[in-house]
Amino acid sequence: MSANARGALLALLAFAIFATHDVLIKFLGGIYSPIQIVFYSVLLSFPLATLTLMRDSTPGTLLPVHPWWMALRTAAAVVTGISAFYAFSVLPLAQTYAILFAAPLLITILAIPVLGEKVRLRRWMAVLVGLVGVMIVLQPGATDLTLGHLAALAAAVGGSIASIIVRKIGGEERPLVLMLYPMVANFVLMGAAVGFVYVPMPFSHLAMLAIIAAMAFVAGRLVISAYNAGEAAIVAPMQYSQIIWAAIFGYLIFDEAPETATIMGAAVIIASGLYIVLRESRPDASENAPVLRTRSRFETGTFLRTPRMGMPKRRPDPREAPKTTAPSATERPHLRGLPGRVPPIAETRRRDVE
Repeated sequence: MSANARGALLALLAFAIFATHDVLIKFLGGIYSPIQIVFYSVLLSFPLATLTLMRDSTPGTLLPVHPWWMALRTAAAVVTGISAFYAFSVLPLAQTYAILFAAPLLITILAIPVLGEKVRLRRWMAVLVGLVGVMIVLQPGATDLTLGHLAALAAAVGGSIASIIVRKIGGEERPLVLMLYPMVANFVLMGAAVGFVYVPMPFSHLAMLAIIAAMAFVAGRLVISAYNAGEAAIVAPMQYSQIIWAAIFGYLIFDEAPETATIMGAAVIIASGLYIVLRESRPDASENAPVLRTRSRFETGTFLRTPRMGMPKRRPDPREAPKTTAPSATERPHLRGLPGRVPPIAETRRRDVE
């Protein structure tokens, strides 16, 4: 199996697990407040997250290098988590995904002021087409927009902000800092608010929350493995497979038949997102590749990522000798003066002096 095929299969498996994760959130969301669900999901994620965080050998402290960017990312992640959980609770799965899939369009726009990205006409046209797809899904004027629709839009905006900030500061911040701050913020803020909405939970529902945390952890690791195995241009589009699982699960479990407007709008949004990803994969089209190099899953506080997830792997140039193995990389004083040997560092020729 080729590396790209392995990466695509790992991504498909990861997003199938994520879709099942969202089904459990929707089921529990019909009984409990999203505040309570987020709180327990994050709480039960800490033991698994610790295993990942312990592997961070980057030297430094837990103080962020860019505190203001880190504060904005943390706030965006908190808003995204609570908004996405609420949207899954009250909206059909397929409709929620269709709105969340607008994130690549927003990332493309945000990359202009944040990363200094130059967006040319073709990508602007793809963004506009994608926004038209969002309008087709929402059908403003034809249907009443609910708080669930606004929550899904807030999750898309918040996830885009969190992702573009990681793209900007991910090379300078420790992965530990990038992952830990949103989790702690979700735990503290949701913990302070859970007392106002708390409903006693049976053991079976607590077990479901533990399964949600485990699924997010496993799926997150699979996404990382997928990006390590294959090219980002192949792996990133696999996120759109979630809409298929949403239609299947919605119909079989929640008796949700996707509306025609949702199907048409989702098709338009996915087409525009795919075009942006494929366009950014061309070396002459984008300097920053903001969509291609950011993660392809919205922030929930339970899904951990590395800041380099989605970064295309640098393939070795056969014409370039490795620095550590190049013959001239290390001086060999004992070889100086031997026939056929050239000193690693050329010395200036000296004139003979009588």
